[in-house]
Amino acid sequence: MKSNFLKLKIGALMGLIVILVSACIEDDPGPDLQKTGEFSIEFDNIVGEETFGLTPREYTNSKGEKFSIRILQYFISNIRLYTETGEEYVVPQEESYFLIQAENRDTRFTKVTVPEGDYTRISFVLGVDSLRNTMPVEDRPGVLSFDPSQGHGGGGMYWGWNSGYIILKFEGNCGLISDDQQGDPTGNKQFKYHIGGFGGYSAPTLNNIKEITLDLNTGGICQVREGLRSNVHLFVDIMKIFDGQHTFSINEHPNVMFSDYSSNIANNFLEMFTHDHTENFSKGEDGL
Repeated sequence: MKSNFLKLKIGALMGLIVILVSACIEDDPGPDLQKTGEFSIEFDNIVGEETFGLTPREYTNSKGEKFSIRILQYFISNIRLYTETGEEYVVPQEESYFLIQAENRDTRFTKVTVPEGDYTRISFVLGVDSLRNTMPVEDRPGVLSFDPSQGHGGGGMYWGWNSGYIILKFEGNCGLISDDQQGDPTGNKQFKYHIGGFGGYSAPTLNNIKEITLDLNTGGICQVREGLRSNVHLFVDIMKIFDGQHTFSINEHPNVMFSDYSSNIANNFLEMFTHDHTENFSKGEDGL
């Protein structure tokens, strides 16, 4: 008799579990109703241990060359976020192209909307991915749009003669450049680094596009919540262009564009980005 009673209790308990599980399934909003929050990466340019400033401010690289900066621009694209368990969220590509322009600090944020979650790692592409470089002009949105008759993208970041987006454009003056290097109308000796190359259309060419991955555990993880903004603050050390894994002299290489040497400079890009801290705050308190 006791055994039958025990079976009845177990049966009732199992029935209750089935009901509760069914209720949970019915209440599951599904991915279309997933909560989202606002997320941004802030690209804060610095020069070594110093704050960033355009000419006439001067800096000195490891070769002892004093230089000033006139132009700094670079593309960021293909943003991804990862949770601690390795789950990945890929920001829709059409929403994931940004042009950072040093002269306009408003461009330093890449603002997108992502699902709620705790993200411990991010990645992004420095440059414009190879596939987008090969798409028809009408499929290149926002900062990628350009007039084919002019052959230049936003901010002159497209090579009409070489059909591809410039990854990073960096120009300035350096007084130590040799006298045989042509100067500007004021006599200042210029350096120009226009680093591009996406791998080529129909035949392999230079591919200087770099994917940057950063761990957020040091400096605070990204906690995306509905009604909040999470901002990942990065330092971008422009001095690493000269003094990264490949150190070089401005005087020896004052102008680098589509050449084999550009790969040396592009490899330095990997050392430019470091995670400073993450801010998670209510919208309206962020000032963004």
